Amino acid sequence: MEDSPCHLQRLRCSVKNYDWGLPGRVSEVARLHALNSNTPFHAEDPYAELWIGTHDSGPSFLASNGVSLKSWLSDNPDVLGDQVLRKWGSDLPFLFKVLSVGKALSIQAHPDKELARILHKLHPDLYKDGNHKPEMALAITNFEALCGFITLKELKGVLHSIPEIVELIGATNTNLVLQTNDEDDEEKVKPVLKAVFTDLMSANKERVTDAVNRLKTRLLQENEVRQLTDKEQLVLRLEMQYPSDVGVIAAFFLNLVKLNPGEALFLGANEPHAYLSGECVECMATSDNVVRAGLTPKHRDVQTLCSMLTYKQGSPEILHGISLNQYVNKYTPPFEEFEIDRCILPQGERVVFPAVPGPSIFLVTVGEGNMNTGSPKGHVVTQGDVLFAAANTEISVTSASELHLYRTGVNNKVFQAS
Repeated sequence: MEDSPCHLQRLRCSVKNYDWGLPGRVSEVARLHALNSNTPFHAEDPYAELWIGTHDSGPSFLASNGVSLKSWLSDNPDVLGDQVLRKWGSDLPFLFKVLSVGKALSIQAHPDKELARILHKLHPDLYKDGNHKPEMALAITNFEALCGFITLKELKGVLHSIPEIVELIGATNTNLVLQTNDEDDEEKVKPVLKAVFTDLMSANKERVTDAVNRLKTRLLQENEVRQLTDKEQLVLRLEMQYPSDVGVIAAFFLNLVKLNPGEALFLGANEPHAYLSGECVECMATSDNVVRAGLTPKHRDVQTLCSMLTYKQGSPEILHGISLNQYVNKYTPPFEEFEIDRCILPQGERVVFPAVPGPSIFLVTVGEGNMNTGSPKGHVVTQGDVLFAAANTEISVTSASELHLYRTGVNNKVFQAS
C-alpha cells in the first residue's frame, strides 16, 4: 500500500496546567508538549495533562495545516473504518492523555451513559457532554492511586483503629458496620457502606476540620514511637496538600493501589478514585465528565457522587498486559472504546503493528526511529511525536535508538464481535 497523506498524520496536542501537575522541570507532560509543539516550558509552572484527540476542551490539530483533527475526521470519515463510523460516527471514540501527577487529584467518579445524559441536560455548565468516561491508566513511572472501596473486614479494622472517623460518622453508623456479618454477600453490605460514606462526605466543615486536625496531631505523635502504615503516611501527605478536607479521612475507605511502570488500572463508571502521584498514559471514552467530592478546590457535588457509586468492595484488578511479541504488550480493558499497546524497541530493531479495522494514535515518549506504512521512505519519528494512523494501515517501526511508544486504538474485541 502506498503512503497516502491520510495514512499517517502528525498531530499537535493541547496541554493542561492544572495545579496538581508536576512543575515543568520534572514533568513528562511538559517535556513531551515542548517537543510536540516546539515551544519551551516554564520550569516552575505545573504541567498536568497532555490531551491527544478530538475533545473540544483540548483538541489536537494536524501539524501540516493547522486543521483540527475533529474537522479533518469529519471531512475524511473513511480513515476511521466502516465499523467505527457505524458505531460512533465520524469522530474518535477515545481520548488519549499523558498525566504528570504532583499532588492528589480529587476523589471523583465518572457517570455512566444514562447519568451523564441527565447531568449534561441539567447542568451543561458543569457536565460538558453526555457521554460516559470509563478509563485506564498505564504507569510510566511508579504510580499511586486510591481506587474503589476496601472490604467490610478492612473497614471494621479502620473503625477500630481510627477514632476520629468513629467520632465523625457517629455511633449509629459505626455499629451498623461492626454488626454487619463479614460473610454477608456484597449486595447486603452495599447499603451500609453507602449510608456511612454519604454521612462522612456530607459532614459539616467545622466537624471535618476538627477531625482532620486531631487525626494529624495523633499520627504525628505516634510516628515518634511506631512505623505508620502506608495509608497513615498517605493521609498526612494529603492533609498537607488539602488541609481540613474531608477527602483526607475518606482515603481510609478506599484501596491504596501502587503500580509499577508497565502496570495498568482500569476504572468503570461510578467507581470512586483519586490519582495520587506519578506519571502515566491514560485512555478513556471521549468525555470530560467528573463528579467530585473531596481533595479539591473545584465544584463538589457530594450528593450526586454518593448516590451514583456502585459500592463494590475489594482491590481492583491490575493489568500486566498480554505480550504480542518480544517488544509489545497489549492492555485490553472491559470497555469497547479503547485499548493500549506499549512498545519498547531496542536500538536497531523492527516491529510491525498489523493493520486494524479502526484508527490508531501513536505517541513516541523516548528515542527516535522510522515509521512506515509501505512507502520506501517512511516518516522519521522522535520523542514528542504524535501520529494519527488510519484504519486498515499496517505500520512498521524501526528504531535508531531505544524507542518507547504507545499506541491506542479501539478495543480489538469490537472487531472480533462483528
